Amino acid sequence: MSGKSVSVWVKAEPFSYGTIPVAPHPRLNTTNIRKIVIYSKNKGSAGFPFLSYSVWQHIACNKLHLSEDLAWMYFHTCKFFTENPSPIECIENDEIMSTIPDKQERNKVMCQKTVSLYKFVIYLYMQQLYRMSLRTSLQAGDEWPSTSSSNNTCELDGRSTPRGGTTKCLDDHSHFLFVQNHIGEMTELLAEDDDKMSGMGPVTASVKSLSMEAVGALGFILAGRIDTSSSLIPLQDLACFQPVQYKSGYSKSSQTFSARHFAMWVKDCLVQNPFNVSACIASGTRLTWPFVGEEHKSEHNHKRGKIATNAQHVPKEHVRGNKMIIMSQVSKQTIARSSGTLEMSTVKIHRSHHSYIYLLSPLRSVTIEKCRNTTLILGPVEATVHVSGCENVSIIAPCRHFMISGSTLCTLYLLTPHRPLILSSNDTIMLAPYHTHYACLEEHMAKSGIGTQPNLWDQPLCIGPDHRDEQPVWQILPESEFYSFSVPFQMQGSTKSIPVSLPFAYQKELNKRQKQIDTWQHMVKDAGLSKEQRQEFQALVESRFHIWLAETGHKRELDSLVVPLQNTIEKS
Repeated sequence: MSGKSVSVWVKAEPFSYGTIPVAPHPRLNTTNIRKIVIYSKNKGSAGFPFLSYSVWQHIACNKLHLSEDLAWMYFHTCKFFTENPSPIECIENDEIMSTIPDKQERNKVMCQKTVSLYKFVIYLYMQQLYRMSLRTSLQAGDEWPSTSSSNNTCELDGRSTPRGGTTKCLDDHSHFLFVQNHIGEMTELLAEDDDKMSGMGPVTASVKSLSMEAVGALGFILAGRIDTSSSLIPLQDLACFQPVQYKSGYSKSSQTFSARHFAMWVKDCLVQNPFNVSACIASGTRLTWPFVGEEHKSEHNHKRGKIATNAQHVPKEHVRGNKMIIMSQVSKQTIARSSGTLEMSTVKIHRSHHSYIYLLSPLRSVTIEKCRNTTLILGPVEATVHVSGCENVSIIAPCRHFMISGSTLCTLYLLTPHRPLILSSNDTIMLAPYHTHYACLEEHMAKSGIGTQPNLWDQPLCIGPDHRDEQPVWQILPESEFYSFSVPFQMQGSTKSIPVSLPFAYQKELNKRQKQIDTWQHMVKDAGLSKEQRQEFQALVESRFHIWLAETGHKRELDSLVVPLQNTIEKS
């Protein structure tokens, strides 16, 4: 086997859902990230090989001047994506944090948490993706923006970032270019002076080596395999294969890698991710999910959306972050699905218009991009929901992380243990508590590691230049506009009600409405109407109801729900 038979690619998930699409603080640059490594190692066991939050909090707040909220957001996001904790661990940790009301006591618990220093350094460096121009800076090393492009930028705490970066997830090719052009700098951050080469004169004084732990940490963003095999192999194991050792710079005697040779080897082996969006479109399987009410419509009256998956190409042990479902241009349709193919998939929903989408399975992550006038009801999302470039969209989701950018007139009904991120270029974002259920919801929440406490739906973290206290881009949904949402499908399961308690004001409003309905029903019952009068009254109510349905646009929604349940919700 030659070195050319080894393929290495950039993982999609860390960049798509781990990076925050707003320019990082200017102090969070390469020079200071390098200083973080040195400082942390000097702190002994509190800083290396695992960095405690107490040390990072001190660095972030006192040296880099980041806010405590931003420091914690970076830390817990990195910890989740690098460690992939079990669902039980996630729920237990969330419950512990929810039982500590005192901020100082909560901070003490947070300070005991740790993350791999090397992986955290890579994670911080990845945030530079949104500081640099992907067309020119990746080649020339210039920082974005130049003076000529300042009108097309937005900022984090007054710092600039490409506006396009806040309106959509950067594609996999951009991730590829970022790593290709910066793998040398990333390896330098993790490299150490080679003791065996030191003291041998100025020619070799700058020789750097990578430990096995450092190469393993780079496996956070890089995956690979031998071209003759379909199995994915950890990066450090791939780099240690006998036929490639001379290229990867591996030394058996020291069990380290030459940093320079390793970076060159990665660049030489780098290929496009075989599990990215382009590959899914090109070689994935077209899904023929039924559209609810489809047989009652003429093919000439609507355009059918496109749905594809790469599930058949992803090794079973590497489903998380790799198995993907793409839904594009679903227009004036209702989709309802719960299936094995959907379970733990990364879902990309693109350009959906005037539709209702029910994805009632545990999911890994969800991207909702450039959708309009659409309602999305999601099963529990283990990692992240990212909304960008949307208008008049309602999202109902239990999820671990949530972020929204470049969107307007969106209503978010959330159950989330972390503060939702409201990024740049948003307007009129309405926040509300999670308000629905379906039969398998609690079972799916347990699989996804989403508990009922805490729920920080109403405590967003606003990041970007267009956030002003006197004119916020978000608000809490008024109680008068709050209604519980009914999932109109029957499934087998034990969940009979919303698993999380509603805030008192919202529950009070629902109780008030229910009391009005009960009063109305009793009034009609006690009116003593004759049979003919009851029929006439019923016809009048139904007539007024149909007028209301037509005026509000709900008639189309109901008309699309005429297909029997067994044709739309499947366990497969």
